[in-house]
Order: sequence, then structure tokens, then C-alpha cells
Amino acid sequence: MRTSLFLAGAVALSLVLASVSAQTAPQRILFSRAGPGEAGEIGLFIANADGTSERSLLPADSLDYDAAWFPDGRSIVFTSERNGSADLYRTNLDGSGLRRLTSDPAYDDQAAVSPDGSQIVFVSTRVGGTADLWILDMKTMATRPLTSAKGGDFRPSWSPDGSWIAFSSDRASNMPMGRGRWEHLDVNDVYIIKPDGTALKQFHNVAHSCGSPKWTPDSKRIIAYCAAAEDMLPFRAPGSEGETQLVSLEITSGQYTRIAAPPGIKVSPGVLPDGVLGFVRRNAGQQGISYSNETNGPRGDVRYAAWSPDGKQIVFHRRTQKPRSGWRKVWSRDAAYELVMSPNMPSFDPSGKRFVTQAVAPSGTLGRGLNVIESESGTSRVLFQREGKHALAPQWSPKGDVIAFGLGTFTLFTGGLTPQLTKPEDRVDGGAQVAVINPDGSGFREVTTGANNSGFPSVAPDGTRLVYRTFGPEGNGLRIINLKDGSVTKLTNYYDNFPFWSPRGDLIMFSRQEHGNFDIYTIRPDGTNLKRLTMSPGNDAHMGWSPDGEWIAFASSRMGFKDESLYTTGPQPYGEIFVMRYDGSQVRQLTDNQWEDGAPAWQPTR
Repeated sequence: MRTSLFLAGAVALSLVLASVSAQTAPQRILFSRAGPGEAGEIGLFIANADGTSERSLLPADSLDYDAAWFPDGRSIVFTSERNGSADLYRTNLDGSGLRRLTSDPAYDDQAAVSPDGSQIVFVSTRVGGTADLWILDMKTMATRPLTSAKGGDFRPSWSPDGSWIAFSSDRASNMPMGRGRWEHLDVNDVYIIKPDGTALKQFHNVAHSCGSPKWTPDSKRIIAYCAAAEDMLPFRAPGSEGETQLVSLEITSGQYTRIAAPPGIKVSPGVLPDGVLGFVRRNAGQQGISYSNETNGPRGDVRYAAWSPDGKQIVFHRRTQKPRSGWRKVWSRDAAYELVMSPNMPSFDPSGKRFVTQAVAPSGTLGRGLNVIESESGTSRVLFQREGKHALAPQWSPKGDVIAFGLGTFTLFTGGLTPQLTKPEDRVDGGAQVAVINPDGSGFREVTTGANNSGFPSVAPDGTRLVYRTFGPEGNGLRIINLKDGSVTKLTNYYDNFPFWSPRGDLIMFSRQEHGNFDIYTIRPDGTNLKRLTMSPGNDAHMGWSPDGEWIAFASSRMGFKDESLYTTGPQPYGEIFVMRYDGSQVRQLTDNQWEDGAPAWQPTR
């Protein structure tokens, strides 16, 4: 009896230890990023103001951006992701003397130095996850909060006399969606505040969004860029067409005056000692740094620039074209989850050794196919390509025998930020069908028919059915199709999207726009037990199940913008990856940056 009890106890202990080990082993989640994510994709450069003598400030082994000068003109503070999360660093002009200034796991960025060099004001998410202004004391290295309002505060600038800090903020905005779109607009106003946090004052520019305030030498006026709020969405795309205004704001009267400047999308203004204005131009064929006197500085896909105190030099960061790997580990703010950046919309096979993604079109605007990529090695092969059509949102079946995807033009997803949904029939978008293909490339067939736009399929665990979303004259909502006989069952009638069948087979989760934003719901395959899981102030979508069906990974805009959107250029730069239990509890944030993170996919246990 004592022997059997001992054995039973040993077995129980081993099961507990195995359970603890399984729980403590990091879970691996792949996701897609619209923005730089690999070393060398974006970096700092320094040059003379006219663009001559340009050179790299630091080796291209990290993401370095958003530099600002110290008042003595001998060193620079900038943001880097070289040690994980975005933190502030200081370096000399020759790249020597590199020093880390902040080490909080939150996002720290957009620094500006006080006129005497003793303090730095910067943007941080270290309390509550939203973008606020903080002050760093350069002598004690202590930090303190400056702002803590609803919304985000961005791009601070210290007045030359040291008495004010100007910044842009969307605290007065409810993050409306763009007209006919699902992306949020960043609608910013200019504010000023005393360095001790008092005397906050707002300068509203009617019907416009204004950003990147910079002071004139007399500390009486602010230079900013402004544009219609709706333009802030299409202007996010690199090489866009359009125009922003440069304005002068008199802080006593609050009056805005337009400044004569060359046409184009102008951001990152700066006031040189001789009164000339510098700025970054974003239009195709005009990208780079220009001046109000019709001269130019460094060219290329420059995102942000800062001029030295004497106006003779400029430091800036530029986006470079670099092929991405299919498997890139990135920093996670939660050690229980390991994050890997991959190409668009990944989905694993049951073994976790391979995943399928949407590929880039070889030429032209249509023809995005499917690639199968080997985990770890990143080796890729083309699975499917159809000229004149896009393959969208592939999903590997739980049994591993088939890959389902949407096939159509999908202009609203692939056509940039300009197509709009102005009337219900726009969602048809030329129509689309759900298709399936075997992992070896054989057995392709379209399983749906008709005039609707159908897509985003997910196969049931038993492989006999799949769920998909559909829009069009034949009705909207989620449908379940029997893959053997083709019979279709109506599941919902709303504007629902991104359905995913639970690995346990008991639930289907999806995203629904019913209360202004998109939220995550679950429903049983028989149409019962509808449950709303999220009620955040932003969009929740692009979900993925954990292999055991206990957890959900998803993308959310609940933390808002971290920067003015024209600098990050992602369609949804507020997107962060979160996880939660299948019932909506225990929400945990995994990413915290100014890029667009989305489309998470959980890797089966390795």
C-alpha cells in the first residue's frame, strides 16, 4: 500500500511539474508589422544643412530614429530599439560615447532638450500604456510625468527661453474613423504647458489637424504643419499626393497665420537662426528635406529631421529598402510570450514547422499569391499565384490537409488608403470567392459561388466545414459551408469579419462593428450563445486562437496613437498585439511601439 501511494504521489508530482514547465515555457506568436522591424530598415544620418557631407551616424545594426540636438551642438539624443523596447540614448556627433538614458520597458521616444541642457522632455507609455509627456533630469536621471490626460501627447518642443513646452495632442479627439474607412484619424491640436505641469493652453485650428510645433527664436510664436483631418489618412502612405500648410501661431492671441512655402506634404518643420524654415517633403519625386527659400537638403525617404543650434548641420532618419526575412524575433513586453515578425497574415500547419502567408505581387498591383515558409530557417516557396487576383488571409486547416483563402481583387485591403466604403454595395468590391488548395499545391478549387465578396475562411477542427464572412446582394455576415456537399448555413447577418474556428470546435470568434468600433465576439457554430468579449475604446480585430483554444491573440487600437501618424506611415500605426482568455478576461499587452502590429498567429507547441 505504501509503495502504491508513493508511486501515485510521484506520478502526481511529475504531472504538476510538467504542467508548470508547460506554463512557464514562452508561447510563440507570429505577427505582421507595417513599419520597420529589422536592423537597417531605418537609421540615423548627419549632414550639412544643404545635404553635403552626408554620413551614417551609427552602424545599421538597430532601429534608430527621432534625433534631437543638445544645446551645445556637440551631441544628440535619439530613440533606439537596440536593447528591446524603444528607449532614449545619447551619442557624440562621430558616433562615440553612446549612452543609454532610459531603460523602462515602455515606449520612450520623441525627445527634446531644454535650452540649458539639464532636462529632456519625451513621450512615454510607462503609465497606463498611452502616450504622455515625461521629464528626465540629466543630473539625477530621475523621471517625472508632465501630462496624463486622455489620448496621446506627441512631439514636444522646448521654448528657447525655457518657460514653455509646446506639443501636439489628440486628447480632444475621439479617434474618429476616416470617411468610408476603418482606420482611425489622428486629429491633433497644438498645446503649450509650463515645465512644472501648470498653465496648460490649447490652440485649436478649426477643421484642421496640426502637429510638430517648433518655437521661433523669440519664444513668442510656434511653427507647425496643418492639414484637413481627413487628409491625415491618405497622407500616411509614402509618396502620397497632396499638401499640408505651414503655419505660424502667435501664443498670446492664439491666431494662426499661413506661411508661404513650396507645395507638397510638409512635416517636421524647423526654424533656422536666419529665419529660413526647413521641413521634410513627402510627395513622390520630392522626398527629402527642403527650405522655404526654395533650396534643398538631403534627399530620399526622410521621415524626421532636426537642425543643429547654429543651423549648419542636420540629423535625420531615413527609411531604406531592405528585403525582410521570413522569421525575425522581436522584443516582447511579456516574457511569457515570444514574438516573431513574419510576412503578412501568417497561419501555421498543425506541426508548427511551416506557415503560410500572403505574398507580395511579383509585378503590377494584382497577383498577390501564397507562400509557404519553413519556421526558423525562413526558406520560402510559392504555393499559389493567380494573375489578376489577390489571394488573401490564408488559413491552414487544423488537420493540415488543406489551406483555405479568399480570392478576388480586395481593393479595400490592397489598394492603399484611398478606396472608400461610401455605400453598402461598395463592400462587394468586384466580388470574391473562398478557395482551398492542398499544401503541395494540388487540388485547387473555389468552394463558394455568387456575386458576394466572400473571404477570411477558417476550417473546422474536423475538416468537414469552414466558416467565412460575406458581403453583397446575397446578404451579409458569417456563413458555414459544408465542404462535402456545398450546403451553406447562415450564422449571422451583421457586418462581421475575421471569423476563426476554435481548435476545440465549440466556438467561432469574429470581429463585429456594432457600437462604433470593432469588438471581438464569440458564438457557437449552431448560432447560439453570442458573447461580446471586448469593449475597448478602439478597434479590436485580427485575431488568432492558441493551439488549446484557451487564449486569443488579437490586435487593438485601445492604447491610441504613439506619434503623429505622418511619421510612422503605417495605415494603422496604433495597432498593438494583446492576448486574453477565451472568455475575454486576463488581457495582457505584448507590443508597445509606434508601428502597426497585427494579424497574430499562435505557433503550435514546439
